[in-house]
Amino acid sequence: MITSKDVLLSLQKQGGLMPQEEMLEVGRKKGQLYIGIPKEISFQENRIALVPDAVALLVNNGHQVVIETNAGKAANFADKDYSEAGAQIVYSPEEVYKADIVLKVAPPSPAEIDMMQRKQTLISALQFAVQPANYVKQLIDKKVTAIAYDYIKDRDGIYPIIRAMSEIAGNTSILIAAEYLSNLSIGQGSMFGGITGVSPTDVVILGAGTVGEFATRAALGLGASVKIFDNSVYRLRRLQSDLGMRVFTSLLQPKVVSKALKTADVVIGAIRAPHGRTPCVVTEEMVMEMKYGAVLIDISIDQGGVFETSEITNHTHPVFRKHGVIHYCVPNIASRVSRTASYALSNIFAPILLSIGEEGGIDNMLRRDSGVRHGVYVYSGILTNRFLGETYHLPYKDIDLLMAVI
Repeated sequence: MITSKDVLLSLQKQGGLMPQEEMLEVGRKKGQLYIGIPKEISFQENRIALVPDAVALLVNNGHQVVIETNAGKAANFADKDYSEAGAQIVYSPEEVYKADIVLKVAPPSPAEIDMMQRKQTLISALQFAVQPANYVKQLIDKKVTAIAYDYIKDRDGIYPIIRAMSEIAGNTSILIAAEYLSNLSIGQGSMFGGITGVSPTDVVILGAGTVGEFATRAALGLGASVKIFDNSVYRLRRLQSDLGMRVFTSLLQPKVVSKALKTADVVIGAIRAPHGRTPCVVTEEMVMEMKYGAVLIDISIDQGGVFETSEITNHTHPVFRKHGVIHYCVPNIASRVSRTASYALSNIFAPILLSIGEEGGIDNMLRRDSGVRHGVYVYSGILTNRFLGETYHLPYKDIDLLMAVI
């Protein structure tokens, strides 16, 4: 016996087989961004997050950019360059912090956080190891979404900002070494590299990461003899392969390192620790046995330093002598070439900002882009970074879970 229920089900099935109207995707509403770039107030921070070309690109895509006067001066970008690109020049940081998205190179100071608006988006470095205890609490109280650009990943799982700054640091460290070997500064009057009939500069590089790779490339390009040390055979093998040539490589064995240092003209410290302090692999006794006038460049000084004799210096007073060896221990080498570094930062920030606009806002963008989402450490006032939570004993939630329920 056929019931009315059976008839209804049959009609529903037949209806499902009938030609249906095509369902077109409803386009997402693009959002106009209001971006603010304040002048950097951190000591000797000379970079700026967006160069004029990137500002012009954003403005041409319908976004509004406000920049504090003289924000680009240290990188040799004038206010006129930005105003011609379409940015609005303002004369107080308070005006900049009215923007929906604030873009900075250095982390904001507590005073700058006070100027921030509730529900604002902040993109800057994190550097939580040097922040005061109530720093994160201030951001949480403001209900902001804070993204650490040094934790953003690209599609290949690489940290693009860290890699770009590491490339700059590696290349620049060799140019710095050349300067301090010459008579121009306090050096012994040697030319970096070498010429026919003269022994080449002996360079020791501690660390086979990105900094070590680009320091090696620059040193080899100038004709130096290079020895590379690392505590990972994998990184040493990868560097050999990337260079396409055979160079001296060794694990970080104290006797081998000590022997290499005795004849070295230049030593580059480029060892990075994933967490905590960089291991100190060169003792004071090793430094005492080095040649007079040799140059040490400790790129790892922001994590404690590779050399026992290292002391933090700055761009105004970058070097000191100890046991006859010249020490260069400036943490922020990229600010020495601030214009190039600003272009490198801008090349990464501009596409991210355009993507935020295309997706109709930061929330939609974070749902779709796991790489940028990886850099979020505060989302709408909720702490999402486990290390910060454990360090400051604050409750935290996983950003991926938050995205799934919102």
